[in-house]
This record gives sequence, C-alpha cells and structure tokens, in this order.
Amino acid sequence: MAVLKRQTWLVLTLCLCILLGEPMQHVFAEENEMERTDSRSQAAADMELYARSAVLIDGDSGRILYGKNESEAMPMASTTKIMTCILALEQGGGEKQVCTVSAGAASQPQVKLGMVTGDTFYLGDLLYSLMLESHNDTAVCIAENVGGSVKEFAAMMNKKAAELGCTDTYYITPNGLDAEDENGVHHTTAAELARVMRYCITQSPMAEKFLEITRTDSCTFDNLEGTRSYSCVNHNAFLHMMEGALTGKTGFTGNAGYCYVGAVKKGERLLIAALLACGWPNNRHYKWEDMLKLMNYGFSGYEKREIGTEPVKLPPVPVENGKKAEAAVQAETESFTLLMRADEQIERNVTVKKKLKAPVEAGTRVGTVTYSLGGTALAEYPVVVSESIGKIDYLFCLKRVVQEFLQAAFDTKANNT
Repeated sequence: MAVLKRQTWLVLTLCLCILLGEPMQHVFAEENEMERTDSRSQAAADMELYARSAVLIDGDSGRILYGKNESEAMPMASTTKIMTCILALEQGGGEKQVCTVSAGAASQPQVKLGMVTGDTFYLGDLLYSLMLESHNDTAVCIAENVGGSVKEFAAMMNKKAAELGCTDTYYITPNGLDAEDENGVHHTTAAELARVMRYCITQSPMAEKFLEITRTDSCTFDNLEGTRSYSCVNHNAFLHMMEGALTGKTGFTGNAGYCYVGAVKKGERLLIAALLACGWPNNRHYKWEDMLKLMNYGFSGYEKREIGTEPVKLPPVPVENGKKAEAAVQAETESFTLLMRADEQIERNVTVKKKLKAPVEAGTRVGTVTYSLGGTALAEYPVVVSESIGKIDYLFCLKRVVQEFLQAAFDTKANNT
C-alpha cells in the first residue's frame, strides 16, 4: 500500500512538472522608513523677500530648499555672464587665446572696459574684466572670439543650458542686456539660474578656475600692443558680507531690476541662492538683505543627514516553472547624505515583481528601492536576483521521478527488513 501511494505521488509530480504551473503568490514589498512630511517649513513661509523671484538650493544635491516664484521666467541682466564665463573657460582656446576687438564689441553701452576696435587681449585677462567689473564690451569680444559671432555664441549658451536641464532659459546676448528676437526675450528663472551656478562651481571641469576668477579682489592687465593698461575691481560686495561666501554675480537692467546669484559654503554645507527683480534704483541694497535672509535661513535650519544606512530586507520571489520555487533577491543600495531640516523625513519604498518566469539569471533587475522626500525621488537603487534559476524541463522531471522512485524502493526494502 505504501508503494502504491508513493507511485501515485510520483505520477502526480510528473504531471505537475509537465503542466509546469503552480499558483503564484503576490510579492510587493513597500516599507516606509519614515512618514512623508511637508517640505516647507514655517520659517520659510514667514520669510519676506524684496525679490519677485527667488530660490535657495542645496549646492550638493540641487534640491530646492526655498522658492518664491522660482519657476517664473524673467530677465536676468548680467547674471548671464556666469554662463559666458564658464563656456569661455570650457570651449575657448585657453587663457592665452588672443581676442581681437570688433567695432560691435567696442560700441557696447556702459558698463564697459573701453576697448578700442582692433586691439587684442588675452582671453584670460578678459575673463576678469567680465566677472569683476561686468563689462559689456568684454562679453561681446569674448563671444565673438570663442563662438565666431554673438549669435553663434548664444547658440552655444542655449545648448549648454539645455544640457543642464534648463528648459525655461533663453540666451540672446552674452552680457545680459535686455534683448528680444523672434524666439522671445532674453530670460531665465531663479531656479535655473541657481542650477547654472551650481554647474559652474561644482560640476564643470573648469570649476576651480571659475572660482579663482570670481573671488579675485582686483587685477590689472594691458592690451597685447602694450598701449593701454586696465584695472578691474570686484564689485561683488557679498563676498565680504558673510563668512564662507564663495562666489557670485550681480546684474541690473531696466527690465530685470537688480539681480544676483551667489554661493556660500560652511563646513560640508553648500548653499546657492538666486534673486531676480530684487528692487530698482535706489534700492540696490535689497539684494544683499535678501541674500542674508536666505543664507541664514538655510544654515540655521538645515543639517547634513546620512540616508539609507539600514539594510533592506526582502522576501524571496516565487519563480514560475523554475527548478527552485523561489528566488532570493537583494537590494544594491548605498548610503548618501542630504541637507535636511529636523522636521523633514525620508520615505523609502521598495517594489518587487509579483513573480518571475524561469529561466532567471543572477543579477536580473526585478524591482527598485526609492528614497524620496515630499514626493520627489532623491535616489533609486535596483533590486536584483541573487542566484540563477533554470527552467523546469522534461529531463529535470525525469531525474526527479527516478530519484523519487529509487527512494521509494529503498524505503520499501528497508521496511521489509
């Protein structure tokens, strides 16, 4: 009777193997490390700024910490020149590239270096004129010598902006003077201006040189003919207003009002702020008051926190038609740091496929671990299969049947003895 039962079980096993099917259970892992909270603090809600548009971002992650109309398109005046400078550094012919002054460059309005048509300069010298004194003729001279023409250089600026993810920035001039063409007006947003500055000081291969130029207090240089000498003084007063001030660029036109973009670093924390339309004459001090408010808000309320230090434990996933019923999975996560307020909390979501179909190779991605804050994803890591699992075939089933048959025969013989 025992042998009959064992044989019946073997037949059923073979049938199941041939049918290659068993019900799959639902596997979906989701766990909340912390509850989601509103990322806007009361301190931010209560902050009053002169600027019509403003933003404060974490310079490391790019996360917006505070925004006021930060996505509104507006003219940005000479803050444009941070893009002109970084492009000249990256795509120009080096500091010793000779730049010849055209009549168009020499005829630019104030503020200007006072170039003379036909004069020549080193590009490296002109970058100090561009960023310390914000000379409009210098900007055009750089654009023409690096890009071939103002129009071609503007195309380079727009291409770079698109590469940085700036979808609402449009450059027409290299100096930021108010301009309009068939495609619109010269403009950006506070958020995108801060993003460009972040690139200039943390991501560009020429970041160190950009910082060196924009932090210089003063310099002198001559034209290459040796007939004229020029002196430049840094007009970025914010460099001396706050400990840790790294860089910045001022701007003003009749349409843009006073504008500013700057960065401050204290310890491991890097903050970048951008202001657009921050007053008109005689209120040039408004931008400094707003910058101090934004930076004090950021440094007093945000600290670095390490995220993702806890291991992610995941149940195995059922495998349909597999030589093993389940596959072990693992999450390949890494911890990271993020600038956060004390009342902000990270949400961790883990999603894994309901079931897998054999064959399954080790390393196959079957899910995702996502860390997010306020609905914005901060980091994503793959969930992968830890081991390869082959598909059930007739040879596998035959081997199983033979093994079970021999085991049944052995058990019967043992019982008889």
